[in-house]
Amino acid sequence: MPQAILLQDHETLGERGTVVDVSKGYLRNYLIPRKLAQPATKGAIAAAEKRRETAEKAAATALASAQETAALLSKTVLTIPHQAGDDGRLFGSVTTQDIADAIQEARGITIDRRNVHLEEPIRTVGTRMIEVEVEDGVTATVKTMVVEQQ
Repeated sequence: MPQAILLQDHETLGERGTVVDVSKGYLRNYLIPRKLAQPATKGAIAAAEKRRETAEKAAATALASAQETAALLSKTVLTIPHQAGDDGRLFGSVTTQDIADAIQEARGITIDRRNVHLEEPIRTVGTRMIEVEVEDGVTATVKTMVVEQQ
């Protein structure tokens, strides 16, 4: 059985970069024309190994950067001024987009609003601890103070 290196993830065969045993006809007639795999020669295996190592180094660097950003965000205290009534209720609410904009303004870190985890928009003046997902699996807790606008 010939071996093939997968160029893309495949449901039944495996993930990208793995070396799998497939029949000659399947490799020649299905995988190669659809650019899903290439024949596993010594040079191709070495190149695939080098690509995998490079991808692992890039992922480790990205993770370290995300953890550094999360540490910085954990030390951050956001102050968001908003119009409020006498009883402390806001006219409107503070949303995830407002918090993402405040992070951008305070630290220069761009966070997608979908990565700010609020159960519901903030409708009262006060201090809250808000979870922000910097990257997959890396989260930070940002102290957010909503104050009455003067």
